[in-house]
Amino acid sequence: MITTVTGKNQIKIPAELARQLQIEPGTSVDWSISPEGELLARVIPPRAALARQLAGMGRAWLPPGTDPVADLLRERDRR
Repeated sequence: MITTVTGKNQIKIPAELARQLQIEPGTSVDWSISPEGELLARVIPPRAALARQLAGMGRAWLPPGTDPVADLLRERDRR
């Protein structure tokens, strides 16, 4: 797909690519140049998506039967 750079150095992302990459208004794109001199664009996921990916990752290291949320609630009630 070919696009044209405007006088304000802006480009339009083709709709098909925007849909495939879930690009919508406010999406951040990281631009860089490869060692071969090619322009690279990497879509940065929104912070909410990153938080969802990280949610619960530490549970694998918890001893069986522990509930850290319940522990925090009990600790709060003791105060």
